[in-house]
Amino acid sequence: MKKFFALLLALSMVLSLVACGSTKKAEETPAPVEETPAAEPVEETPAAEPVAVPGPDATDEEIYDYVLGDYYEAYTKALESMDISERYALEAIAEAKLLQASVMQPSTARGGAYRIGRTVPRSASTVLWGNDEDRQHYLMVTTEPITTEDYNAIKTLWNEAPDAETYVANTKAYLADKGYELKDEYQYPQSADPQTWDVLGTYLQADAEALVQTYEGLMEYDQKNVLQPALAESYTANEEMTVFTFKLREGVKWVDSQGREIGEVTADDWVAGMQHMLDAQAGLEWLVDGVIEGASEYMNGETTDFATVGVKALDDYTLEYTLTEPTPYFMTMLGYSIFAPMNRAYFLAQGGAFGVAEFAEAKEKATYTYGTGPDTIAYNGPFLITSFTEKNTMVFSANPTYYAPEKMGVHSLVWKFDDGTDATKTYNDMKAGDIDAAGLNTSTMEIAKEDGLFDDYAAVSETDATSFVAWLNVNRKAYANYNDSTLGVSEQTDEMKELVRAAMLNVHFRRAVHYAIDRATANAQRRGEDLKYNSLINAYVPGNFVYLEHDVTVDINGTATTFPAGTAYGEIRQAQLEADGSHIKAFDAETGLGTGFDGWYNPEVAAKELAIAVEELKAQGYEITAENPVHLDLANYSGSEPFKNEGQAYKKSIEAALGGLVVVDIVPYETAQDWYDATYYPNTGAEMNYDIGTNGGWGPDYGDPKSYLDTMLPGGNGMTKSFGLF
Repeated sequence: MKKFFALLLALSMVLSLVACGSTKKAEETPAPVEETPAAEPVEETPAAEPVAVPGPDATDEEIYDYVLGDYYEAYTKALESMDISERYALEAIAEAKLLQASVMQPSTARGGAYRIGRTVPRSASTVLWGNDEDRQHYLMVTTEPITTEDYNAIKTLWNEAPDAETYVANTKAYLADKGYELKDEYQYPQSADPQTWDVLGTYLQADAEALVQTYEGLMEYDQKNVLQPALAESYTANEEMTVFTFKLREGVKWVDSQGREIGEVTADDWVAGMQHMLDAQAGLEWLVDGVIEGASEYMNGETTDFATVGVKALDDYTLEYTLTEPTPYFMTMLGYSIFAPMNRAYFLAQGGAFGVAEFAEAKEKATYTYGTGPDTIAYNGPFLITSFTEKNTMVFSANPTYYAPEKMGVHSLVWKFDDGTDATKTYNDMKAGDIDAAGLNTSTMEIAKEDGLFDDYAAVSETDATSFVAWLNVNRKAYANYNDSTLGVSEQTDEMKELVRAAMLNVHFRRAVHYAIDRATANAQRRGEDLKYNSLINAYVPGNFVYLEHDVTVDINGTATTFPAGTAYGEIRQAQLEADGSHIKAFDAETGLGTGFDGWYNPEVAAKELAIAVEELKAQGYEITAENPVHLDLANYSGSEPFKNEGQAYKKSIEAALGGLVVVDIVPYETAQDWYDATYYPNTGAEMNYDIGTNGGWGPDYGDPKSYLDTMLPGGNGMTKSFGLF
């Protein structure tokens, strides 16, 4: 899972690459001038919950079933469908159940902020899934900032171009005509160093974002988001779409970080990569569970023979994947790191081993060095990491053996560390030419206006398919940071902790908290008042992510309901929400969007939900009064003024809407790293240190809603740890 994003980390991407935009034109709709009127408050149908509330000794599985049982049942039904359109519809119904469980509240997408910079819009892929949107070798970068007028004109060129080649040629001509010069280096701000340099051994965006620059896969999305051959020259599929055969380019080389040749790229590199990914069990492996033949049995230990897994090197330049069943989204998965190649001989020379048990044993030895630094991996991609200083600078230099140098827009990347403590740093660095783009926050917008740059150079970056989330920890175990017990220490007493636990297990309490959050005001603390709605999202899966390919009839609360071909995923999800009497407005049928408005915030409904929760908790023996309120810890990056203000906005709106019965206690973190250690880097739910967490989000790995919804399955498959489980 590339896509477990840290929020501050993603803001770095807003500064530059994400400013290139999204493939969905609908997302370009400007923010509404006025707030969307709230729907008339309605009382939601109570969720069908088990009779017994999980006790203090309940297992994660029992708690999961209690809070997400309706979602799990609906989603399991969706996964059983072999018809792609029917599955989309059933997935939408399942997501409606997920949203109503209110363990998570989608908050914002990436983008939707003012930016000023030198990066040419859409000169890199803007595909909504996989790793290709992070690849920077396509980028075009100018020597001077691009004006707002020219930025928008270039986006028009993209819309009009029939293919990537035409877009690039027309854009270069436009830039030359306007007097711009292109440069060969891209300077980029980043806020978290890789924790590992093994791209097949991590699911953190902080790692994959850097490492995707170092390898080339089978296929790659171009600047018009069309999937093109990369190291696969061609491919074929059988009639059943269960066997895919790729013919590889010959003569492509593996090199070390100094550019010294260490081998030729062959089909076995993808076999070795897949086996290592399954052996490492770092959070990526479940993506091929049930997709590639034999992968599940290998992961589960039913077999130790990797030859039974459906990835084969038929010869040096022929690679074959065998799937368990037709998988319509399979080709969209190839742009993601789970299909990265790895040089077998180099891995073994760095102390690696193949086999689940063998790898676990090898990794504990001092002789295991693979992925411990940029000098311990092999490269076959456009860039080599030639210099790295922790929390300072990472330099990527062009790979002299890269198979397609003509594809490269820049030949050097310089990543400069910025932990976000100084809210003006990125803007000042951009203005000085030390980085090439800067997202504007509330502080730097005013500075840009004073500098006379805002009106002529500020453009709004487009939103993408990333879903950042406000999490409620339903099973909190940590009351200090997992790696430093002196940080993030909660002031809750044992009695307060017990009350919080009981409250968090109550669906009406969780809804009350989420409906009480004025997300637009909170977002304004970082984006500015005039863009506070622009990046707001209301669901986990974008409503326009997929559309029905044919008419589908599904059951909506006992009523057979037909949705015609072309219906957006979000429209079906909204139908289920409305049938359940939910307050949530996650999709607007008139605009075809689920973004740009706040479909959750409603203080009146929040108060009603809290009243139900108070009565139910009273029956369990818990009194919630103004004298005995529920205290919730909110982990907050206070070292950054915009993030600090955002935390205060959460506190103010929740406490105001819930009438003093809920108190939000800000737990401050002065550094981004410490905040990450509370909210992002923990490996398990038991290590997540908050009651309310506003860091972390998900972006899709491939072009199917499954890429989001699978992360909410039990067993630690991705995001369940963020609400305290697995």
